[in-house]
Amino acid sequence: MSHKSFTALRNRPIAARAAVWGKQTRKLLRKAAIFLALWLGPQVLGLPLDIDAREKLVIPKLSQGEPAAGKRVCLTPPEYAGTEVYHTLYLPENWKPDSDPFPVIFEYTGNFFPPSGSTGEVEDAGLGYGLSGGKFIWVSLPYISENRQRNQVTWWGDEVATVAYAKVNVPRIIESFNGDPKLVFLCGFSRGAIGINYLGLHDDEIAGLWTAFISHDHFDGIKEWRNTTWGTPLATYRAGAVQRLKRVAGRPYLVSQNGDKYGSEAFIRSVLPATDNFTIGNIDTLEIFGSFPHPLAKTAHTDRWLLLPSAYRSRTWQWMNGVLELSK
Repeated sequence: MSHKSFTALRNRPIAARAAVWGKQTRKLLRKAAIFLALWLGPQVLGLPLDIDAREKLVIPKLSQGEPAAGKRVCLTPPEYAGTEVYHTLYLPENWKPDSDPFPVIFEYTGNFFPPSGSTGEVEDAGLGYGLSGGKFIWVSLPYISENRQRNQVTWWGDEVATVAYAKVNVPRIIESFNGDPKLVFLCGFSRGAIGINYLGLHDDEIAGLWTAFISHDHFDGIKEWRNTTWGTPLATYRAGAVQRLKRVAGRPYLVSQNGDKYGSEAFIRSVLPATDNFTIGNIDTLEIFGSFPHPLAKTAHTDRWLLLPSAYRSRTWQWMNGVLELSK
């Protein structure tokens, strides 16, 4: 700050001076945090996430061939050879098999729901890429059909097979592609937001795979899902959701909602004696996109809101950086 600027600032009211100093201090702290993380922490280029970045993200298109840095591919595990069951895998542009390990974000995507533009297909997921800014290993996990021959685009399909797929393949992917087992995020949109708990906290074994959780639009146990065998009656469904929620066991959990967050918040607080590990907030997707339909989003119910710069993305990336910091 120049002498002239300092003198002008000194003559302003105390509150105004504090606001300016606070803003400048935050900038310096962010720069210092980035420097320290790169110097002292895991030497992974591009981390922590730059919460001031103004770039528009573009979800990588699927590529043919084997996994490689900067590519997103479909992979069928050996247990499902000869079927149409697969997950997608993206490796960051700076990924190397022998570098320091990378954070990994696994995703459960939404239902087939044409009114919102959701196809239910793993290749059309996008939340995990936006949450990680393309800097993490990103995997979209499938739901397995009842006959175990293809991916399920509506609800869970064969629950046992869907949960087992994650139990087998999450550790395998982490080991095979230089993932960091201490930094394993599970995220989900819509159906997947419910699936974080319904599938990802199904039992103690699968619950132990994750470091942190991020849900967007919906939450397990909040409402009755009619015409399903698992989501009705509400009392029975909710009793199971209570047990699943307890398996979070104090780990970081970000709950976001386009609209009313209070149903989720009230439910969480009614179940857990301590909720300091939860961050719960609204995401105004109309504010982000301006209007609907938008080239990136058909309606406000969308997982694409992190692709555009906004205060919501900055706060979310700041939360992600906090989890990265906790792992050190």
